[in-house]
Amino acid sequence: MTMILVLALIALIVIYAIRTTPIDNKSAWHHTFVDLKFSSQEFYQAVEDSIKKRAIPDIRFERVTHSQGGVFGTKREYLRVSRNEYIFDICAAPFGNDFFVSWWMGEAVRSVISKIPIINTVLGKNPKLKSYYQADTEAMFRGSVHRGVMEAVDHMTSTKGIRALSDQDKRFNEFSKS
Repeated sequence: MTMILVLALIALIVIYAIRTTPIDNKSAWHHTFVDLKFSSQEFYQAVEDSIKKRAIPDIRFERVTHSQGGVFGTKREYLRVSRNEYIFDICAAPFGNDFFVSWWMGEAVRSVISKIPIINTVLGKNPKLKSYYQADTEAMFRGSVHRGVMEAVDHMTSTKGIRALSDQDKRFNEFSKS
């Protein structure tokens, strides 16, 4: 009986590890809208609609949940927008009396084998040896998804009669990797 419980626990841990995609974050954006009530699901649909009209090839949408702290912690739903190795996790949720929107953009962390410098160079996955085409594609994808989020934000603020975000508020942060 004890052996069955141990095996079940190991199976759950393996399933959890497989279902969560570690992400190497490259950039992020967030904003809190004071005293705003809005539907997270409506916001996610507006983002999807805005991005879909851009006809980006090989794009995928899905809802994922991330734990707010530990395996048994409360879960929060995110809209995941992905294309090849690039992943956007977009959050829209109430926070007290406010409404919070954020996105995190990164690359899926590859297997241990692809972290070996010679192999990842041969596979074209070495971030230090990214081609101009790879860098341009990443920038175009990030810009397209960010514009989609901003269009959804504009829809949300205009619907609720709130002042639109300034250009400064719309800027995102990029993380440098040394």
